[in-house]
Amino acid sequence: MYAIVEIAGQQFKVEAGNEIFVQRLPQVKGEAVEFASVLLVDNDGKVKIGSPYVKGAVVKATVLDDAVKADKVLVFKKIRRKGFQKLNGHRQKLTKIQINEIA
Repeated sequence: MYAIVEIAGQQFKVEAGNEIFVQRLPQVKGEAVEFASVLLVDNDGKVKIGSPYVKGAVVKATVLDDAVKADKVLVFKKIRRKGFQKLNGHRQKLTKIQINEIA
C-alpha cells in the first residue's frame, strides 16, 4: 500500500515505514503529525484518485529530527573579462519524518 501525499508544497510517494526528508515543519522532534492532503491511494491494485484530495485518507507520521541540513549548493557568478567572480553557498534546513501508517 502506498500513497501520494502533498507535504509543504511538494508531492511524495510514501509507504508505511518510509523515512523521508521534507521542507522544514513547525513540529519538534518526537511529535506526531498528520497529513490530510492525500492525492492518491493504492491498496493492492485498488487505486483511489482524489479531486484534488482523497476524502477520509490521512497519512500519519512522526518527526525523527527537526534540525537536518541538506547538501551544500554552490552558486558561482562570473562576468568574463571584467574580473568579477562571486561564490555563494546555501544549505537548506529539512525535517526528517517517518511514515507510520496510511489510513
